[in-house]
Amino acid sequence: MADAYTILTRRSDFLAANRGLRVARPGFVLLANRNEGLGRRAGITVTKKIGNAVVRNRMKRRFRALLRELLHDHGLADTDHVLIGREGGIERDFAALRSELVAALGRAREGKGDSPRPHGRRRGPPKK
Repeated sequence: MADAYTILTRRSDFLAANRGLRVARPGFVLLANRNEGLGRRAGITVTKKIGNAVVRNRMKRRFRALLRELLHDHGLADTDHVLIGREGGIERDFAALRSELVAALGRAREGKGDSPRPHGRRRGPPKK
């Protein structure tokens, strides 16, 4: 099972994945986008909104472990998979994250994504 996937590193690959299917779960958001024969690829994004570097790195380690374990059997062929960490993800039990990722990959395989994020101007008070 060595090299079940390759790692996304280029910003353009992450932006392309953002145009694909989106499946939201309490601990993360999964983006899945076909990549025209480049195999299974995966990337992880955890923003500073989640916490300090220690928290972000812990979340990334957990996501990498999930991808190593599940992407080979449950991932979509010739697809870029991007996991975006959410605020509640670090407190979630690893078994819960595992079952959520299996369910999210299943929804992506069926082509059932969640509605896209709204674009345009944000409502509410301006950010400081």
